[in-house]
Amino acid sequence: MDEIEIFWTKTAVRQRDSIFDYWNGRNKSKSYSKKLNLQIRSRIAIVKKNPEIGKRTDFLDSRVIFLGHYAIIYQLNLPEIIVIGFWDTRRDPEKLLALLKT
Repeated sequence: MDEIEIFWTKTAVRQRDSIFDYWNGRNKSKSYSKKLNLQIRSRIAIVKKNPEIGKRTDFLDSRVIFLGHYAIIYQLNLPEIIVIGFWDTRRDPEKLLALLKT
């Protein structure tokens, strides 16, 4: 199989960066955000090696893999994986649906 490439949508990047900004402000430090970013990269590397590892969803033929309180929502379009959302699962899921539909 050809090398799988990972792409993040603008929506997913905004969601991820918003979470980083929240923690940077709350903790008055970037150390947790850096740790979280390393965990995200590690989880994405797992998805890259095993693209079908995520649980299937009913939304836009996507899959989800969890990282603590966070969900990485992605679509398989091999040889590409497109991350369409990065979501704090403690938030209202209706807001996630509204963001992903835009």
